[in-house]
Amino acid sequence: MIYYALVFLIVGLVAGALGLFGIAAIAGQISWILFLIGIVLLVIHLASGRRVEMR
Repeated sequence: MIYYALVFLIVGLVAGALGLFGIAAIAGQISWILFLIGIVLLVIHLASGRRVEMR
């Protein structure tokens, strides 16, 4: 998920550099949403991870 956020961020930066500000804004918003979803999934994964019992 974070990978796709970075891809959309790069697409947004390139589009902004080329003057395509509408596409850059949309790519930036998609990137931000994917980043937040990725962080939430990471926190859930870490919180519900397997716990090892010590014997």
